[in-house]
Amino acid sequence: MTQLGESRIEISPLCLGGNTFGWTTDQPASFRVLDEYVNRGGNFIDTADSYSVWIPGNKGGESESVIGSWVAERNNRDQVVIATKVAQLPTRPGLSAANIAAAAEDSLNRLQTDYIDLYYAHQEDTSVPVEESVGAFAELQAAGKIREVGLSNHSPERVREWIAAADSMGVRRPVALQPHYNLVKREDFESNLAPIAEQSALAVVPYYSLASGLLTGRYRPGEPLTGSRAPVVQTYINDNTENVLSALFDVAQAHSAEPASVAIAWLLAQPTVVAPIASASKPEQLEALFQGVSLELSAEELGLLDRVSR
Repeated sequence: MTQLGESRIEISPLCLGGNTFGWTTDQPASFRVLDEYVNRGGNFIDTADSYSVWIPGNKGGESESVIGSWVAERNNRDQVVIATKVAQLPTRPGLSAANIAAAAEDSLNRLQTDYIDLYYAHQEDTSVPVEESVGAFAELQAAGKIREVGLSNHSPERVREWIAAADSMGVRRPVALQPHYNLVKREDFESNLAPIAEQSALAVVPYYSLASGLLTGRYRPGEPLTGSRAPVVQTYINDNTENVLSALFDVAQAHSAEPASVAIAWLLAQPTVVAPIASASKPEQLEALFQGVSLELSAEELGLLDRVSR
């Protein structure tokens, strides 16, 4: 277990993404994944009120509802750390004080709990004064409805503004930062957000840790992209991607490990990263993810991956 920033929350160094629950993974399959995750020692589950509103017929909140039903059935609320988010659900958009309060109540109801461990502002909302948003989160903390605050998809300027506002208002700072960060998506986080995370002791919990499946081994260097996720994976492809994949496969082969394990291990070796987020639609997919937690890459291997992916 590791500490979530400057909070008292202890988390496993692998965060289970809940974005597929109620989408590509139905409730029984989601329960099997969740059971296997905690059986392997995991305790940190990530979701959002907007998962999975992008599916025709869904309203959002489907993932939270699955997790809430699982927690209620297993009676294990005090054994798991649940992170969810506000701002992107079309019926609860933005970071006004009224919306934050209402969205939190909705999430609490769907999760069948009276508190959220980590509540993220899912994206910045420049139409609302940052002090208003900070105050709304602080009120939820004071009421015991959330334990800690996190920021996701925020610009460096807004992160600094949020921290400054929290300090001036005498309330708790955010403890976590959730950026888009992986072996083939580095520049934005490392140049702009990593310095703030280090200066402010923000725990970094990267999403798309496996680049939408590109880093799992499903896609081989030089082979054409196929499957329903190919359009998303294509967004990561550039002139250097094949070099990165070749190095990733070489390191994985040296350890008799899966490429996904190496991708997770590389992230965990980066400063401020405490728990990469990765999803699984089947219990057996968790094996490679947890191997990444225990896999120790040599300085030479880390140097190779750094050079080819820079």
